[in-house]
Amino acid sequence: MFRFANENDVALILQFIRELADYEKMLDEVVATEELLKEWIFEKQKAEVIFVLDDGKEVGFALFFHNFSTFLGRAGIYLEDLYVRPECRGKGYGKALLKKLAQIAVERGCGRLEWWCLDWNKPSIDFYLSLGARPMTDWTVYRIAGDTLTELAN
Repeated sequence: MFRFANENDVALILQFIRELADYEKMLDEVVATEELLKEWIFEKQKAEVIFVLDDGKEVGFALFFHNFSTFLGRAGIYLEDLYVRPECRGKGYGKALLKKLAQIAVERGCGRLEWWCLDWNKPSIDFYLSLGARPMTDWTVYRIAGDTLTELAN
């Protein structure tokens, strides 16, 4: 079963984010707070969260938002985070979450579903490949953040 998150789930969303960041060895980079998540996910409606449930308990989540493809002329879904708790892995929850996101994308008329994956995360890469996902070639991700972003803006 699935359910979309609501404002009362902010603490749980942050908990899942921290668990994922810990798995990715990036916990020290998490600066998100409950207040920020409430503002950006629920008040500004810039992202959505869906939970996968086992016997009524949230065991995984996906945080996603719409992007836009000028070539396709339509929106897509960008999956920012997908996480299933370690004790629940191998039971089909990750695949179920991706299938649900694909259904949402199709229902909304989106042209694609995409995400990034860390290069070292072989279990996830193998899983994505098994679903028919293909890595992008000839593209490099660039990022401007923090002080560099502020400097560029000025």
